[in-house]
Amino acid sequence: MNDEEDVVKIDETDKKILNLLNRDGRMSYRKISRELNISVGTVHNRVDKFMKSGVIKKFVPQIDHSKLGYKLTTVIGVRVKGGVLSNWENKTAYHKNVIGIYDVTGEFDAILIAKFKDTTELDAFVKELLREGDVQRTYTQTVLNIVKEDMGSTDIFSR
Repeated sequence: MNDEEDVVKIDETDKKILNLLNRDGRMSYRKISRELNISVGTVHNRVDKFMKSGVIKKFVPQIDHSKLGYKLTTVIGVRVKGGVLSNWENKTAYHKNVIGIYDVTGEFDAILIAKFKDTTELDAFVKELLREGDVQRTYTQTVLNIVKEDMGSTDIFSR
């Protein structure tokens, strides 16, 4: 299957429903139907379509990690030995501090986005990474200011 076959076609009503749900994932179908002047059944069917097609993966709260003490955000480049990247990523993805892993091109094989309470916790994590036999090198950057952090954003529709 090619990438174009995976793309879900959406119309303006779909975009409006997604925007409302992005603003408030707990918004009722009835409230959405009133705001968009469409039937509750239409909202239900479209959200069901989004769920089945994977457009909406799940409904989760947007957590402010800093309010829970995780005030340090890092971007960590990792170079991994050839042939084991996928296994390493699958194992590392479940580490409590890791909120994102991306395969990338360039000097590193993967980029981790992770949250920590302090530099001591970050230091222990990086040293743990470097003790792993498959990790060849890491490069850590500390985020000074988070300008935008919204993985579920529907702003893409307005451009």
